[in-house]
Amino acid sequence: MIAEPTHTLESLTEQLHGLSNIEALRTLAELFPGEVIFSTSLGYEDQVITDLILANNIPIKIFTLDTGRMFAETYSVWKKTNDRYATKIEAYFPDRSAEETLMTTKGPYSFYDSVENRKECCGIRKVEPLNRALKGQKIWITGIRAEQSANRQSMPQLEWDASHDLFKFHPLMDWTFEDVKQYIKDNNVPYNPLHDRGFVSIGCQPCTRAIQPGEDFRAGRWWWEDNSKKECGLHVHEETFKP
Repeated sequence: MIAEPTHTLESLTEQLHGLSNIEALRTLAELFPGEVIFSTSLGYEDQVITDLILANNIPIKIFTLDTGRMFAETYSVWKKTNDRYATKIEAYFPDRSAEETLMTTKGPYSFYDSVENRKECCGIRKVEPLNRALKGQKIWITGIRAEQSANRQSMPQLEWDASHDLFKFHPLMDWTFEDVKQYIKDNNVPYNPLHDRGFVSIGCQPCTRAIQPGEDFRAGRWWWEDNSKKECGLHVHEETFKP
């Protein structure tokens, strides 16, 4: 017999309606104590959310996925963030055996050869560690914004993620890129200096480049691929059941 969920998508959406981001994050932390988690890539948006959480002492666990291919600047902002907020962002790494097998059999740059190879690399370095991090959690906080890509414009601020059996909350969904930058400036939040060099979305070093004026927000990720809906598999939508 499957137990009925205590909270539904509709009831949670109603409870969060009209709340500020700080109020919404605090409400979720109170409704799901110890079961709310935030995944940070240490980019602009995620640094805003990190500040909202830590500057207001909201009990939400923060973690990052260390893929082993990150920019040196990303590690630098990681340290600055830990120092600024006297915190310790938790790290999740790829499974060592899977990573060793991939590197041995296909080499360090197999992802340039095909979309399938790229997704395999993302699966090992990001998706599997993420699944471990989210296990047993009820709310996943992300830095997704509608403005970032066409397939994110239809996302609601709160949604059910059947793939991970939890709710996802995107506090900055309606924010513009200018809103994000202004918050960083106004609150003196540590940020990745690559943003000043045209990197708007920062992932693994071999897979990320700066974008040119007028280019799509996601153009700097996996730029050698033609697909306009480029994702790494972290935010796959499966909505066959909504609690």
